[in-house]
Amino acid sequence: MKNFFAAGSGIILIFAVFITVAFVGFTVIEDGEAGVKADFGKIALEPVGTGWHFYNRLFTWIEKWNVKTQEIKETANVPSSEGLISTLDLSILYNAPKDKVVHVRISIGRNYRETVLEPYVRESIRNVISGYEVKALYSEKSRKEIGEKILSFLREKLEPKGILVQDVLLRDVRLPGAFAQSIEMKLRTEQESLQKEFELIKARKDAEIEVAKAEGVAKSNSIIANSITDNYLRYKWVEGLQRNEMQVIYVPTEANLPIMEAGRLDEYRKNAAEARNK
Repeated sequence: MKNFFAAGSGIILIFAVFITVAFVGFTVIEDGEAGVKADFGKIALEPVGTGWHFYNRLFTWIEKWNVKTQEIKETANVPSSEGLISTLDLSILYNAPKDKVVHVRISIGRNYRETVLEPYVRESIRNVISGYEVKALYSEKSRKEIGEKILSFLREKLEPKGILVQDVLLRDVRLPGAFAQSIEMKLRTEQESLQKEFELIKARKDAEIEVAKAEGVAKSNSIIANSITDNYLRYKWVEGLQRNEMQVIYVPTEANLPIMEAGRLDEYRKNAAEARNK
């Protein structure tokens, strides 16, 4: 009899474990996640918070949703206003906020990224880029403006649907080959022009320096020349006599000839007169 009850208890325990495994569900909602719960197919209006959650598999299900920031990388070939094709690499940062996951699940479904997000990203790129000339994509200012317009477009379309677009980043822009070459040639020409302008400015500065030096020398010579007076020369003559009595000093006459040379001229005249008398 005891064996019968023991066997019955074992069967009941096994049956209870089977029922638990078969019909009782268990899930863990971690930080950065939210849960969407449905009872008898009707989705609850409040998201499931973080923690451990048990539920009856027969009547209830719980989906885990990522509410952290996510990224879409998109590469698009888009025509400019002139019809030239450029290639853009973009990153779209987005998330479904915790308080919006139920709304997104009800109105769009679990695959909201493929259903609405990616199509709107492609549409925004085409709509915005088509209004710009291809040369605008070469400008950092224009790229920033393009990113802001795409961001504004996506927020207008997606925020009412419960999807938050955080930022739009233009990672790379590849311009048409012919246009890229013309831009490079233009930049090279501008650099050469700047180099020549620099050399011209340097040459002008060098010339100004030489002129300033020459003016300085001329001014110095003028000052020295103006400072040499008759009184100064007499002073230097007397000073020379005082320093060295044996020194030969040439004293200018009224004819601006040294005394020695004046004496020689007188002697030459006397000799010339004697020769004529003979």
